[in-house]
Amino acid sequence: MAFESLSDKLNNVFKKLKTKGRLTEEDVKTAMREVRMALLEADVSYKVVKDFVKSVTEKATGAEVLESLTPAQMVIKIVNDELTNTMGGGTSRIAMNQNGPTVVMLVGLQGSGKTTNGAKLAGLLKRSQNRRPLLVACDVYRPAAIQQLVTVGGQLGIPVFEMGQADPVEIAKAGLNEARQKGCDLVILDTAGRLHIDEALMDELKRIKATVKPNEILLVVDAMTGQDAVNAASAFNEALGIDGVILSKLDGDARGGAALSVRAVTGKPIKFIGTGEKLDKIEVFHPDRMASRILGMGDMLTLIEKAQDSFNAQKSEELAKRLKQNKFTLQDYYDQLIQLKSMGSMQDIAGMIPGLDASKLGNAQLDEKALARTEAIILSMTQKERNNPSILNSSRKKRIAAGSGTTVVDVNRLLKQYELMQQMTKSLAKGKIPAMFGGGKRGRRMMGF
Repeated sequence: MAFESLSDKLNNVFKKLKTKGRLTEEDVKTAMREVRMALLEADVSYKVVKDFVKSVTEKATGAEVLESLTPAQMVIKIVNDELTNTMGGGTSRIAMNQNGPTVVMLVGLQGSGKTTNGAKLAGLLKRSQNRRPLLVACDVYRPAAIQQLVTVGGQLGIPVFEMGQADPVEIAKAGLNEARQKGCDLVILDTAGRLHIDEALMDELKRIKATVKPNEILLVVDAMTGQDAVNAASAFNEALGIDGVILSKLDGDARGGAALSVRAVTGKPIKFIGTGEKLDKIEVFHPDRMASRILGMGDMLTLIEKAQDSFNAQKSEELAKRLKQNKFTLQDYYDQLIQLKSMGSMQDIAGMIPGLDASKLGNAQLDEKALARTEAIILSMTQKERNNPSILNSSRKKRIAAGSGTTVVDVNRLLKQYELMQQMTKSLAKGKIPAMFGGGKRGRRMMGF
């Protein structure tokens, strides 16, 4: 999980501060030395760490803080505000063109994830802003790059424009014309990368920029490369003039140094973050929310947004009505499991809940095999059986077990879990709320942890 190591170390520092009650200037300086080490170990740029610690120390050793009734809480607030400012302060959006298609040019080193994140970005803007995107394949050098873009575009239902191994500048130009003809209001150019920055790469990117005049140039950098990502961002910005950064593979970097360094070093904001391999795992980057997550304060806004994206409003409305009538079917039970799964791992969800230590959950996730068995069993039932499980006698259970490739024991286990869920849903009979699941051993057992 992103920032896991840094978050643990910072929280240990603040626990020590909270036990002291009143703080002295020396207490704060000792804590800041530990914060400094935690940031450096997280692969944050040395200059960024130096400026960060200096700023926090100056603010935290003032009389207003040290003489307050809750000095430790005020120090944490100062650190939170400074983290937010270091990562950019506010959320940065793509500057949309009001006259014609918005052109977003993706650049970056080979292997940074440009192709996949280009498709992810197109999918996100299609879902959240009702954009009509067109992906343009300008990487004519990497083997299978064009086919990869066609594949991921197809999975998201997004058209892809390609001209094979033609001149990338002409492809970009023709792609923009194609977008105008088809009424697409967003064009994402997937350009070529190299294993290192060279003159030929930059020259080609400059020619594409001069020809299509993109509204935004976004640099895709791999968060797992740490300071190399920051160095790449600086080099691309100096040579090309980027408008922002997409930080890919942030979920795989437990340190998070790149996210804390990019804005401070380049002056360019992180606009989006890749949070997983699936094509919907991309988020708008919110510095204030990320700072809260790092400090263990949770991120309820993102959790709410994830729930809204995952849960179908119409289905939730129908489910609420059935709950009021005490009609919770096996199909409803399965639908809720699938929707909860789409929100991500339980560790990710727990990390957004204030006061909950996500690290204690380990890598808890829904058991994929158990979920597959559940699906097979339910789909082997008739609609009448799903709506009224009480009719499932011995012969019906044997038929369902045979049809789903499971055993009667598996069928009985599912029915027991369903009965437990029915009992829980009685308390959810009011309001338009999804049938989310309870914690404890029973809740984990029901969800297959």
